[in-house]
Amino acid sequence: MSKKIVYIEDDLEMIDLVKMILNNKGFEVIGAHGGRQGLEVAVAEKPDLILLDLMMPDVDGWDVYHQLKSSEETNKIPVVVITAKAQAIDRVLGLQIAKVDDYISKPFRPAELINSILKILGEEEVQPLEK
Repeated sequence: MSKKIVYIEDDLEMIDLVKMILNNKGFEVIGAHGGRQGLEVAVAEKPDLILLDLMMPDVDGWDVYHQLKSSEETNKIPVVVITAKAQAIDRVLGLQIAKVDDYISKPFRPAELINSILKILGEEEVQPLEK
């Protein structure tokens, strides 16, 4: 049975790209356009993992994250942040302070995304990253 992933992102092209990458690896990806829709989809779908953009116009990604983690229905779902906020301090805040499951900076290599998801979900062996 394929694992279900919800990708909360305001850029529809990014949703399509990630869907294409992950569908090829056997994952079911449900795109949610923006934070508000993302919260609704996460509650309705109860995915195995959530991919979350931080910079969204309707509801900020950190607000989405805190709402997910404060809800009994979604607080156990792993969250991987995918963002253009690539400063070291942003990564530290995400991983050490907020305790997201992983933090991936845009642009990213497909193998980086796949490896992160496989590691978090405890799936098959991790692929080597291409140089």
